[in-house]
This record gives sequence, structure tokens and C-alpha cells, in this order.
Amino acid sequence: MLHQQIMEKSPKKTKEQRYQDNIKREIFEFFQVNDDRSFSVNQINKAFAVHDREMKVMVGHLMEKLLKERMLKKTDDNTYTIDNQEDYLEGIVDHVNARFAFVRVEGRDDDIYLDLKNMRGALDGDRVKVKIWSSSQRAKNMEGEVLEIVERRNDEIVGTLQLTDFHGFVTPDSKKLYEDIYIPKGYQSTAVDGDKVIVKVKTWASNGKKTEGRVIEVLGKAGENNTEMHAILAEFGLPYKFESDVEADANRISTHITETEIKKRRDFRGITTFTIDPVDAKDFDDALSIQFLENGNIEVGVHIADVTHFVQPNSILEKEAANRATSVYLVDRTIPMLPEKLSNGLCSLRPNEDKLTFSAVFELDPEAKVIKEWFGRTIIHSDRRFAYEEAQQVLEGESTDYANELKILNDLAHKLRKARFKAGSVNFDTVEVKFVLDETGKPLGITPKIRKDAHKLIEEFMLLANKKVAEFVYNKKKTEPRNTMVYRVHEPPNPEKLLTFSKFAAKFGYKIDPNNVASTLNKLMEGVDGKPEQNVMESLAVRTMAKARYSTNPIGHFGLAFPFYSHFTSPIRRYPDMMAHRLLQHYLDGGDPVQADAWEIKCKYSSDRERLANEAERASIKYKQVEFMSLHEEQEFEGIISGVTEFGLFVEIISTACEGLVRMIDLTSDYFEHDADNYRLVGKSTGKVYTFGDKVTVKVKECNISRRSMDLILMNQGPNHRDKAVNHQNKREQFGRGAKIPPKVRKKGGESGRRRR
Repeated sequence: MLHQQIMEKSPKKTKEQRYQDNIKREIFEFFQVNDDRSFSVNQINKAFAVHDREMKVMVGHLMEKLLKERMLKKTDDNTYTIDNQEDYLEGIVDHVNARFAFVRVEGRDDDIYLDLKNMRGALDGDRVKVKIWSSSQRAKNMEGEVLEIVERRNDEIVGTLQLTDFHGFVTPDSKKLYEDIYIPKGYQSTAVDGDKVIVKVKTWASNGKKTEGRVIEVLGKAGENNTEMHAILAEFGLPYKFESDVEADANRISTHITETEIKKRRDFRGITTFTIDPVDAKDFDDALSIQFLENGNIEVGVHIADVTHFVQPNSILEKEAANRATSVYLVDRTIPMLPEKLSNGLCSLRPNEDKLTFSAVFELDPEAKVIKEWFGRTIIHSDRRFAYEEAQQVLEGESTDYANELKILNDLAHKLRKARFKAGSVNFDTVEVKFVLDETGKPLGITPKIRKDAHKLIEEFMLLANKKVAEFVYNKKKTEPRNTMVYRVHEPPNPEKLLTFSKFAAKFGYKIDPNNVASTLNKLMEGVDGKPEQNVMESLAVRTMAKARYSTNPIGHFGLAFPFYSHFTSPIRRYPDMMAHRLLQHYLDGGDPVQADAWEIKCKYSSDRERLANEAERASIKYKQVEFMSLHEEQEFEGIISGVTEFGLFVEIISTACEGLVRMIDLTSDYFEHDADNYRLVGKSTGKVYTFGDKVTVKVKECNISRRSMDLILMNQGPNHRDKAVNHQNKREQFGRGAKIPPKVRKKGGESGRRRR
């Protein structure tokens, strides 16, 4: 969502922050002009005539910030000079708008603003070298220009082909690619007009010439479900099929479990065990066992598919899993990390079959406190497969097999959850949607996914296993170097993002305490439950948080309030879980700490692949939402304003969670100005205000299914005051914004003397 990306990359700053940014720019400009000299902090204070003690502290702080951002460097005599050894920074382009972009540089607080004319042909996702100078007035960030494109994100681009008699053009699907690709005659392969295609770039745009390419794959007719889903995968560089050698490697694996293998494992086949999964699931990678002990405690086994038993190091399957790093879940299909023989067969913990597992087994007292724990390889025999809906019916009173076991596990899960929240865990229980599709993939309906106790029961025991595995590995060796492990880490929220979100929340009467973020966020989540603004507020809260990622550095998980946390419970669909299994077994076997560097590289790669998979999933949801709304263009919908920008209002429709844009030009009741500080649009003549969180009624104006975008019309706008407001605005711009408007102009503009004062 464009407005979300802008908010995330360039959060609105306070007046104090903007003031400090201006001072920082002036200091940097001073060093640029005097690039052959070095200066102490005191000399800078004298140069800027700074005498106030508080101001001196600020100048020192800003110079240290410039040092951290590699724009200044320190000399041997502790003075500062401009860093000419490296007069560029390297980062990733985020092309948020057709007119400008940002460059994200690791280690910098602020992104670098790029005007279109200074992008030198760089596209979204490209790695570039960028030179920085002081910012223009229109940009809130430091401004720069691209010196070199270090690496293109992708030279294969997905889009829709338009053919003429002489040549063709491909319009990219990605909203962040704003220029068509020229296809010379004879380079369209077998594609015909209107096909969705993958283009291989031959030459990139330069000197006024368009990017030129050739069609290398025809995905099908644009607008058809399979075509669009394959296009989404291709857009994000994700595969949608396995090569023959990968399938062959999977088919060579024996399905027979030998007695020798069974003897190596702890046998749980005689203990009550079942799975709880979505009704349409095919890969069951976790099961729970329960056993009542004589001392009154309960033994709960969290049994996870033993994928690494079948997928051996350096095998074709191993390399494929490492390359994919994750399964991808689109609206209508799953693209698995492993071939079907493993994901739905050998590794899947199907009922009434012996299965090899890697388990975390806990003895819990009646208050859900862990008394003992055990980790190791096991064999299980699942007695029953529950769908979430079936399990929920049991928890709500339906009498069936294993009802007592389910209810006891649910009681323990409630206690685990309560303890987790008491320790500071944040309740990110966000609203998700599911689609009712016909046999062709056409959306017939959209409904919210409701998470009930059955879902939370499984979640709590998976969290427990992931937490305890991480703690076990970390604490197994008490001295440095500690055991290397793959952790799932989550930093605390960025203070600027938290401040921005706090302002949003305050408009709804919620206070976010920066010294007690988890508790106040949880109160907010409880407060918005069931209200129209729930989805918007929950989404904004999630985006305020840092992104969870994989790392060998155990910095903890802020959102869960766990000092150590790993991913152990889903190795069928996540490669980091396979890594965790291998490391855990290595240490169970008495192995020494492994070198972290190679594992850290795999962690970063897996985090990047997870991000791409999530973006593809969101794109598929957006595609189906827009497709669904295109079938209801005559209907009016209640919505809530979910974003306010200089180019219009984003509105999220309450009943379907679909988001669309009401463009400025379609706000016909007045000429509206963007009041960024207060997240609102204000009418020039009428004073009418549209602000974040307002309820509105909208109708679909236009749906662009290929671009996954939707324009809306705001209903009940009232009389048209736009023409005279636009006329007044034009006159004001003609005479200058600070100029007094002559009486005749004021009269034409319709601005009364009282209003002017």
C-alpha cells in the first residue's frame, strides 16, 4: 500500500526533529564548503555563533550523528572533517512515487531523497551508490543523486503486453515501476496482445531511450486466475514449480522406517497424539501428545516433522530448500518449499501412520509451569486429525473422542498465554481475511478469519517449544563462545515510528506510553476490538514494530517478551527451522560451537526470502480484493479513512477490508489542502475536514486488476465549492504565497475579510 510505504520510509517528524535536521544540514554544508579543513565542536559553535549551553549540546550530538552516518570523520587530533575517502553511500532504492524515490542505507536513521532527474535510470529494489548533499526545501530527508547502479534487483520483469504492427510495450505489474518496456518487432516470442509475459531486459533506459527487452515466457491471458498468480510469483522472483532433478531426488527417498532407526528414538506411538490444522491443510508438521502422570502433572509432547532426517546436507533437496527458504501461501494455492512427496507425504504427520519426529517434551504442573523438559528424536503415531473448527466445537462443549484431553490442553494454553502477557508480550491479534472462491478462482465472498481457542491452543504450545529450544541451546554452554543457534529476533520499535503511531492513537482516545509500550498496546488492542477502526489501528500498530528476522545474535524477541526464541516447529515450510533442528542435534550429540558466519549469511537470506514471500501473499490478497470489488461497482460501502496524503484519501472498506484511493481530483466539494501535521485534508472554502479514522461512504470508480489498485468515489460530498476555491488558489499562486491579494482578486476568490483575518 503506497501510503503505508511512504509512512514507513519517511515518518512524520516533530517540529523539534525538523529543526534539528535543518541545523544538521547547515553543519554538513559548512564542512562541504570547507572540505580541506577540520574543525572541533567549539570551532563549529563559534562559526555558527552558538552561545547557549543547550544549543551547544545539540550541535555536538548532531556532529556525532553525522559521524555515525559516515558523512564526517574524526582526525587524529579529535577534530572533524568531511569524509572524502568515501564520497558516496550504498543502499537500496525504494521508488515510492513516479516523481521521487528514497535510498535506504543500512545504519542510517534517515533515508536519502532522490528526485527523478537524479536517479540515473535506477529502479525500485536496485542497489546503488549515491552521493549526498544538503536537502532541498521540498524534501524532509538529505538529498542525493545516483552515481552508479551497483546491482539490478532483477533483469526479468512481469507485465502485460500491448502490440502494434511495428513493435510492442510491456506495462509492468509492479506499482513501483513507472515506465513501459519497449519490445522490438520479432522479440515478443509467441505472445499476443493482452498476454501477461516475463520480459528479459536487453538494455536499460538511458539518454532518453526506453528500457528495451524481449519476451522470454508467456504466462497466459491477463486477468485469468492462473496467469495472475504465476505473474505474482514471477514478479517477486519466486518459483512456482520444481525442476525435474529436485523431484527425482525426492522420489529416491525410501518410505520404509527400519527397526534400526526406531531403536535410535524415543517411542511415543502408545501415547495419545493428535494434530489440529486448517480444514484444507495437507502438510501437518506438528502434533501434540498428552499423558497424565502419577504425580498429578501432565506431560505434553510437541512433535515436529523430522525433515532433516530425509533431507540430507549437500543433497539436491537441501540446496533447493535453502534456495527457496520458505513455502509461499497465495490466496488459492501453496507453493511448497519441498516437493509434495515430502511436504504432503513422508514428512506430514498424517493420522494412523508411524512418523519420524523431532520433539520437545514438557512436564507441566496444573498451573502450566515447566517442571522438566526433554529434546530429541522420536517416533509417533497420530490417533486423530482435528480441523480447527472441529476442535473448537469440542472446546465449546461438543462431546467426542479426546474431548477431555483437548480441554485440559486448552486450560494449560490459557495459563501459558496469561503468563506471557504478564511478562510483557504484545497481543498482535490482527484481522485477516479469507476468500470464498469458485472452481475458476473467482472470488464470491470475503470473510474475516476469526482466531478462537483452538488456534490459540496450538499457538501457545508452539511458542513454548520454540522458546525452550532456544533457551536450551543458549544455556547448554555457559562460557564463551556460546553455542551458535538460529534465533528469531525482534527489536523494540523505532522511537520516531512509535511517536507517529502515538499521534494516530491519540485521535481515538488511546495513549501509548513509550516507557510501557507492550502494556499500553495491549490496552489499545482490547479497546478497538469490534470497532470500525480495528483493522486500521491493528495494521498501523504492527507496522510501527520492527520486522522480526532470523539471526545468530540472541538479542531477544520484543513482541513476545522472550529473551531467547527460535523457529523449531515448521521445518516442512521454513528452512530456518531445518537449520535449528541440525544445530540442536549437533549440541545434543555433544558438539562444539559452530562458526556463526556461514549461519548468519543463511539467516539473512532466509529473512529476505520470507519478506518476498509475504509481499507475494499480500499481492495475491490485494488482487482478489480488487477483483471482488470490480464485481460490485454499483454498490455503496461504509469505509474508514486509513491514510491521508497530498494526492488523496485512502479508504478501507469495513465489510471486506479492501483499500482504495479517493483522488484529490475526485473531491469535488472543495479545493482541499493536505495538513500533514494533523493527518487531514482541509477544504479551502468550506473548512470541511477529512481526517484519519473518519467513517465515510464510498463507491467503486475504477478497478485495475492487473495493477491491483482501486479508485473510489466519496459519496455525499455536498455542494461544489471546488471551482471558486481552485480559482482563488491559482490567483494566490500567481501573486505569490506570501503576497497580499488585491481586493478584486479577493472578491473573485470568495475569501471574506473575516476569513482572511
